[in-house]
Amino acid sequence: MYKTGRALMASILLLLVVLMPALQITGLSYFHASVCSAQSVGVCYGRNGNNLPPEGEVVDLYKSNGIGRMRIYEPNEATLQALRGSNIELTVTILNSELPALNDAAAATAWVQKNVQPYSADVRFKYIAVGNEIHHDSAEVGSLLPAIKNIHSAIVAANLQGQIKVSTAIDTTLVANPFPPSDGVYDAANQFIQPVIDFLVSSGAPLLVNVYPYFSYTDNPSIDVAYALFTSQGVVVPDGTRYPSLFDALLDAQYAALEKAGAPNMEIVVSESGWPSEGGDQATPQNAATFYQNLINHVTSTTGTPKRPGKAIETYLFAMFDENLKDGKPVEKHFGVFSPNKQPKYQLTFG
Repeated sequence: MYKTGRALMASILLLLVVLMPALQITGLSYFHASVCSAQSVGVCYGRNGNNLPPEGEVVDLYKSNGIGRMRIYEPNEATLQALRGSNIELTVTILNSELPALNDAAAATAWVQKNVQPYSADVRFKYIAVGNEIHHDSAEVGSLLPAIKNIHSAIVAANLQGQIKVSTAIDTTLVANPFPPSDGVYDAANQFIQPVIDFLVSSGAPLLVNVYPYFSYTDNPSIDVAYALFTSQGVVVPDGTRYPSLFDALLDAQYAALEKAGAPNMEIVVSESGWPSEGGDQATPQNAATFYQNLINHVTSTTGTPKRPGKAIETYLFAMFDENLKDGKPVEKHFGVFSPNKQPKYQLTFG
């Protein structure tokens, strides 16, 4: 029986070897692409620069570096056209300013019909992030849940719910009491997120979270920079759990808050994480290179976090390029892993 099974497996493998070139020629290289993207990190593609390469060259840069996932911050026709047939998994963000209009179901349907359906046959949409880093005092906070529901309904109406999950991207500051991570909770000021979480549970969508050890470190100088860079021996927190990195601690505080919010099995996708190369405290090319490569090694392994061990963590690096028109502090302009001339700032292996 064993020999028969082995012979059958050999025949199947031989058949795959023979058929694979034909499958790729006919555009059916989905299996290969899925394996590649599952093993690599994603990279966020922001466009706040006046010196960035054309969209087609950007997509080619993703492919030549084996980057299988992309997040963009608003639907852009040139980017979507360039992604056709690329097999790059795509997260599209809806700008916060657009959320009030999407409280109208017809407007949400029109948004999906314009920005998703015309490309869905050969662009691999994965997530739609409805808003980015909404807070309790954001002008759009009351529009968040209705917009998520309406976009989700439009995706269902387009029969794309099996491919595309609708969520939102939050930042780690929505969680109070993050130390120790097991004490993490959404406090009274951030209860707007509870019905959002309830809806995401009902629709089977993950929560997208932007996780920045850099900003946690600069906001709290008592943190050892090595702990933020994945280069320390770790920290044992008051509940006795040893955390090897600040990234893991920040992520587990989110999981703890989700547990208390009645969503113990919800997945988290790290929708942004990065380290700047200049413009702020400890913002150096050496530290950025160390952070990015250690982050990649960690999230593509099956180490997981103390709360969620044994699995890779879907993660998107921020960002593809330095963006010279980015608003805010000078440090915001220097998160790119590539320079605008497409040269790598660091020697990274993406997965």
